[in-house]
Amino acid sequence: YDPHEPTRVWIDEDNTPDGVYQSLTIILNTGGCRWARAGGCTMCGYVAESVEGGSVSHDALMDQIDVCLDHEQENADERSGLIKIYTSGSFLDEREVGAETRRAIAETFGDRERIVVESLPDFVEQEKLADFTEQGLATDVAVGLETATDRVRHDCVNKYFDFEDFVAASEEAEAAGAGIKAYLLMKPAFLSEAEAIEDMKRSIRKCAEYCHTVSMNPCNVQRYTMVDDLHFRGGYRPPWLWSVAEVLRDTADADAIVVSDPVGHGSERGPHNCGECDDRVQTAIKDFDLRQDPSVFEQVSCECEGTWQVVCEEETSYGMPLTN
Repeated sequence: YDPHEPTRVWIDEDNTPDGVYQSLTIILNTGGCRWARAGGCTMCGYVAESVEGGSVSHDALMDQIDVCLDHEQENADERSGLIKIYTSGSFLDEREVGAETRRAIAETFGDRERIVVESLPDFVEQEKLADFTEQGLATDVAVGLETATDRVRHDCVNKYFDFEDFVAASEEAEAAGAGIKAYLLMKPAFLSEAEAIEDMKRSIRKCAEYCHTVSMNPCNVQRYTMVDDLHFRGGYRPPWLWSVAEVLRDTADADAIVVSDPVGHGSERGPHNCGECDDRVQTAIKDFDLRQDPSVFEQVSCECEGTWQVVCEEETSYGMPLTN
């Protein structure tokens, strides 16, 4: 991959504590996630998109930012109030994005209103976040927590840290005047559909005590991962979109903004229903993200909802999946 080109960039809309913003989402092309190179998570294949050699220079990273600004100018009628920066690893890990680059990026976007940067909890430090908050930016750290259940995070996701580390990161962010956005994983490997639903409901309510936004990411099957191997052998099915809707409906009263953006919806390797109703349910999910109104799910129905209910009642983690 060209170290002077970002991995991805796009314009979207996002719900925040200050309302809905047009957002510029940037995925920087870096040397890749430190944890992925040490073993990694069972579902994450993003390290395959990283630059060979393990590091990207300051000048190359700033070239990527320039490409993203050009994309915004060409594709948006106005500048985005919200900037979201990811690296498929940890933006606050200085092995991926050095301190000089972090400060330069903070200055580049200092005239925007809000910024989100992604990081594992280890790297969340007041001094690093001060680069953004001192620019007058409302700053959030997006942490890939995956679940509030330590055993599920360790055994199903193969992530090394505990929930208490997430709490410590939230306290560090708060001390810096920043907020926390928790990313959770809907249906990691080895959980049945019903177990995944219940784990998400518990996790969202627990996370809401420490963050203002919870983003539930339904698992999709990425290449070169353990989940990919399980899926190929018939041992894993991505979650039903009905499950995503059920979790959002049930946790709509949580003390946080709860959103979901099912990647690859409707495909065999992404969250899906029967194929007939996938787009309608996805539209309802996106509508819920912006409005936080669970009644949107009353507007969609399909015969396959009955199959989903049977799966939730009968599927077990030692005999799954019951359907494709």
